[in-house]
Amino acid sequence: MSLIIPANTLASGGFAVDNSCRFNDGSSDYLTRTPSSSGNRDKYTLSFWFKRSGIGTVQKFFNAKVDGSNFTEFGFESSDVMQIYNYNSGSVRMLRETNRVFRDVSAWYHLVLKYDSSQSTASDRFKIYINGVEETSFSSSTEPALNEDSNLNVSSAVNTLGRSQGDTYYFDGYMAEVVLLDGTALAADSFGEFDEDSGIFKPIDVSGLTFGTNGFYLDFENSSALGNDVSGNNNDFTANNLTAIDQSTDTCTNNFATLNPIQAALSSATFSEGNLKSVTAGTAGENFGGGSSIGVASGKWYFEAKATVGSGSADRNVIGVTGELSNIAYNKSYTGTSSTVQYQSYNGKVLKNNSDVYTGSTYATGNIIQIALDIDNLHVYFGKDGTWQNSGNPESGATGTGAVDLVALTSTTDGFYFIYHGDNSGASGPVSTFEFNFGSPAFSISSGNADGNGYGNFEYAVPSSYYSLNTKNLAEYG
Repeated sequence: MSLIIPANTLASGGFAVDNSCRFNDGSSDYLTRTPSSSGNRDKYTLSFWFKRSGIGTVQKFFNAKVDGSNFTEFGFESSDVMQIYNYNSGSVRMLRETNRVFRDVSAWYHLVLKYDSSQSTASDRFKIYINGVEETSFSSSTEPALNEDSNLNVSSAVNTLGRSQGDTYYFDGYMAEVVLLDGTALAADSFGEFDEDSGIFKPIDVSGLTFGTNGFYLDFENSSALGNDVSGNNNDFTANNLTAIDQSTDTCTNNFATLNPIQAALSSATFSEGNLKSVTAGTAGENFGGGSSIGVASGKWYFEAKATVGSGSADRNVIGVTGELSNIAYNKSYTGTSSTVQYQSYNGKVLKNNSDVYTGSTYATGNIIQIALDIDNLHVYFGKDGTWQNSGNPESGATGTGAVDLVALTSTTDGFYFIYHGDNSGASGPVSTFEFNFGSPAFSISSGNADGNGYGNFEYAVPSSYYSLNTKNLAEYG
């Protein structure tokens, strides 16, 4: 569990990236374009930022396919290493396979592929940069032959972002600032810079680069046309299974919390929609459904979650706050787990360390649960569809009107608190589903409310002095 996010987003100032595109492998999301004319097959640069959601499966970022025997493709293997290769006339040339694995689902990475097969020195023909640094450790590495053609920039070659050439392996996660330069080979410093205070690699404005015939720049700022090319070339991509809700404000300059699918002992939950939706397995007993990727030790934070609750008295959704995610995950126990404050669906009870505090409203499918977490005063407030339970007032400060205090939770992990969910079903079959909104939701919002800094998109008004959980707000209030 990452307590301090090792992301590229803690650096302050500089160029701001407003939007990303959220790809969900379960709904087969991808973007596609077929060039109308050929460009430079021997020289290109591909640059983009990404944040993974699923790991441990084959996922492909990008491919350029002439036919089944001629394509260029790169992405992840099931071991989470990255592979980049050319497949020409049925013969594969593995350009690179990294030793590094990419398993941090809480962080944004930056990737540059620099290809120039016209270079006389073989080692200069293909380079990879991760977060501004050239990658040099590979389990497999083959240099392109002199003037070896890639399959990018070929007339009639289908370019696909988010899916393999075999139309099977889909990317699961977020992408931002996707750039292809046709006929120009550049290093990472043309796309980002190291922050002088933090040393973190951060994006710079790329709009002034030379994009070439088939070059493009996808900034994902048009929610009705996520494949819109803003390079000036109008090399637009067609969106497939992507809609306006897949435009996200979780970006490489402001990283939002999600759920964490690599939490220890998670054996019963399935994650989707950029790790914002979690479904427990529906087995009898008490099932852990996931915790937030970011924990907080100070500040005031606001969250929402949309519930899906099955029918029958055995269906028992649970949502709340914990000071020790690892203990919950290990025991998978909700009614019997200490170090939690939880709000239960089937009876409306709010419990602390397995003891009743008050009884609020029950909730069912479609209800939106609100959580206002005041770490400064060690209080948590629960709401349902705009009404704070127990006549709560999250703006009451130290008074804590209607709150549950977090004092004397059995334990915390270094003083950090996390949002979590699960179920304590009494029979097999029921499942617990929550779609979380940490500020960049994967479900439709009918009203739209931001926090005091202008971040987030919530169904209900954010209480004064509470903020959405992202790295910009953490840097100021966390």
